[in-house]
Amino acid sequence: MKKLGYIRTSTDKQLTDRQVNQLREVCDQVFIEDGVSAVSKHRPVYNEVMAELQSGDIFVVSSLDRAFRSSLDALSELDKLHNRDIQFLSLSQQFDTTTPDGKFLYTLAAALATWEREILSQRTKEGLIAARKRGVKLGRPRKLSDEQVSEARQILETDFYSSLTQVAESFRVHEITLKRALEDTK
Repeated sequence: MKKLGYIRTSTDKQLTDRQVNQLREVCDQVFIEDGVSAVSKHRPVYNEVMAELQSGDIFVVSSLDRAFRSSLDALSELDKLHNRDIQFLSLSQQFDTTTPDGKFLYTLAAALATWEREILSQRTKEGLIAARKRGVKLGRPRKLSDEQVSEARQILETDFYSSLTQVAESFRVHEITLKRALEDTK
């Protein structure tokens, strides 16, 4: 019987130290999936862990929401694990999913995790809408100022021998960046 730990982070910038430390104390091996959204269907590391688990093994996570996309996904995956005679262990939610009470608590925890993710998503969208209404420019900062775009346009219109590529190089940007900037300021 082996214990395989699984960690998923939503972005590459999230720290996994706490989860790794928790899982290494109880697991034979820990798998980390960086930069994968909670709702992503493409989770190669998760699939690798599932393929490696054998009858009698234990699938370990630090928290239920680190492994599953939704309450339906959590219930479906738990059934698949149980059908393969694999146990599930969440270090932060101590419930025995082989008992009716444990499965009930697991279902509640999965539903709460789904609700929490959806509330966070809703608040983020509302915050972005409010920021746009206040005139906040979202996204990556512009690489060229209005003055630089005007200067580039003037060079391209007056200097017959200058190409878009040459002008872009003189401003140390890619020609596509310059082309977009010129189109946006028409």
